[in-house]
Amino acid sequence: MASNARLDHRNPLVFDTHELGRRPGALQRLSRTIDAPADLGIQGVIGVPEGAPVELELRLESVMEGVLVTGTARAQAEGECVRCLEPVGLELEADFQELFSYPDADDRGRVIAEPGDDAEDDEDRFFLEDGLFDLEPLLRDAVVLALPMQPVCQEDCPGLCSECGARLADDPDHHHDAVDIRWAALQGLAGSLEDGEKDEMSGADAEAGVDEKQEK
Repeated sequence: MASNARLDHRNPLVFDTHELGRRPGALQRLSRTIDAPADLGIQGVIGVPEGAPVELELRLESVMEGVLVTGTARAQAEGECVRCLEPVGLELEADFQELFSYPDADDRGRVIAEPGDDAEDDEDRFFLEDGLFDLEPLLRDAVVLALPMQPVCQEDCPGLCSECGARLADDPDHHHDAVDIRWAALQGLAGSLEDGEKDEMSGADAEAGVDEKQEK
C-alpha cells in the first residue's frame, strides 16, 4: 500500500525501525498505549470510542524483504445490542501481522533500481518510509475483523416486543392477547348488536314506567 504523504514520527501510530537495523533475524519488542483514533471499528454498530486507551504489544522482526510486524491490540469496545438496543461493552483483542517492505527491495529481498515500477503489486503491499511505518491501516483492519458484526448484550437476548417495543428480557411473561382478524369484524358486529339490545331494553323499561304512572 503505497502512500504519498510523508510519515510523521510524532504520530503515536508511526513506529521507527532504525534501531532494529536490516540484519535478518534481528528482533525488537515494543509496548505502547495510544488514544484510539476516530471511527475505530464498525461504524454505526460497535467500535472503540475516540480517545479511549488502546494497548499495543508489537514484535518487529527484520527479514530479507523488510520488517515483519506481529502484534496485538487490546481495548474496550462499545456498541448497541442489535436485538434490544441496549448498550453493549466488550473487551477487544485484535491480532495482526504484516510485512512492511523496504522500498528498494523486491519480494525476494533483492535491491531494485527503481522501486514502485509495478503499481498493481505496490497497491497490495505496505512499505517502510525512511525506516518508519504507519500501523493505523493495519490496526483498523484487525479491529474490524475482531469485532462482531451483530453485537448482542447476551447470547439468548429475546429482543423487543414487535407490538409495543417493550424489552422482553425485563418481562419474560410479557404478551399480547392475539385476535384473529377473521373474527374481528364479527366481534365488532356482536358488540353492536349487544348495545342495540341494551338500548331496546332501556326503552321498553321506560315505556313500562310511563304506563304504570298513567294507570295510577
